[in-house]
Amino acid sequence: MRIRRTVPVETIKVSQEEWLRVRQAPGVRGRELTELAAWLYPKSQRAPGGHVLAGPGWLLDQPVELDSVRLRWTPDAPPHTPPEVTTDLLPLTDSGARYSDYSRAVRDLVRPRLLENRPSYRLAGIDPTPSLGMSFTTTTFFEVFNLKQMVAHEFKRAWLDSGRQIPRLDLLPLRAAIADPFDPRKLLMSPGINTLTIRRGGIGEEPTMVLHERDGGKVADGGGLCHVMPAGEFQPTSPAPADVRNDFSLWRNIMREFSEEFLGNPEHDGCGSRSIDYAHDEPFDRFERARRRGFLRLWHYGLVVEPLELGVQQLTVAVVEALEFDRLFGAMVAVNDEGSVIGMNDTKRVPFTEEAIDRLEPRLSASAVTLLRSAWRDRKVLL
Repeated sequence: MRIRRTVPVETIKVSQEEWLRVRQAPGVRGRELTELAAWLYPKSQRAPGGHVLAGPGWLLDQPVELDSVRLRWTPDAPPHTPPEVTTDLLPLTDSGARYSDYSRAVRDLVRPRLLENRPSYRLAGIDPTPSLGMSFTTTTFFEVFNLKQMVAHEFKRAWLDSGRQIPRLDLLPLRAAIADPFDPRKLLMSPGINTLTIRRGGIGEEPTMVLHERDGGKVADGGGLCHVMPAGEFQPTSPAPADVRNDFSLWRNIMREFSEEFLGNPEHDGCGSRSIDYAHDEPFDRFERARRRGFLRLWHYGLVVEPLELGVQQLTVAVVEALEFDRLFGAMVAVNDEGSVIGMNDTKRVPFTEEAIDRLEPRLSASAVTLLRSAWRDRKVLL
């Protein structure tokens, strides 16, 4: 089929190449831009270390047990009103029209292996007292992805245009329109769940942790950085009302990520004929039994915001007894759909020590640094 163009081919090519250049931000090291973007916000809004942002009561001083986190379903939450989008943040399509959203441009021009639109749980409100509470409704992955990527793209372009200086906020109209990164009425939030998994050492063993290097050719975001594992979106397996209700659980979301990222199982995307029976279906029944027996414990540190893209993340920790870890994850894969597991001595794990965290820090994502530092500080509580 012949494409009818009203814009010269060379103009289209320049537009797409410039968009890719900005997206890839040449010469950037690791999380450099994320931490530069944090300087746009006052010190009071930056978490310890300055890697991420945290609103009042968002990042907890000590971890709480996962079951103490209160989730509330609010289907009548008011819809999110997106800020005005600057269309010049998007490239031209091959036909010469402007792309309608960021995800379609990524699909066509970046072509990551994983880029799928699915329903997600949208944070509608947060109540940090007396224990952490969050209310949710629904959104879609692409709605959140489009906004986050546009915010990041705007910063990268202004940073490059200013000679690699932190840009003024008036040069970032989309970010300025959002204004408050902790207000779900201003910023569309779907808080992913990042879980640091620690194997509690047996007799004569030190504790170890599982980390993951995300492959930029497979994922649309965060490629090349090391992250905790498992990590994923907080979302139901399908848009079916039964699945939206059945999957509305932090623990069930973590279990699915364990199944996919640790064991290499296909993504639980709701393609089956029925909802997941977490009490009886494999491997979830094994995870449930391990937790009931106290061999797998879960903690929550609250929420943070990654400054570059204003993406909200939940920080959690799973501590698994050594023998139970080996039973559950003895067949852990070395490579999964999102990247490769980092390990030493064929264990697919690294020591959970301050030295290891120090050495890995330059490669870690901003939220991973914050979570690992917090977990090491609180190791006596967790272990």
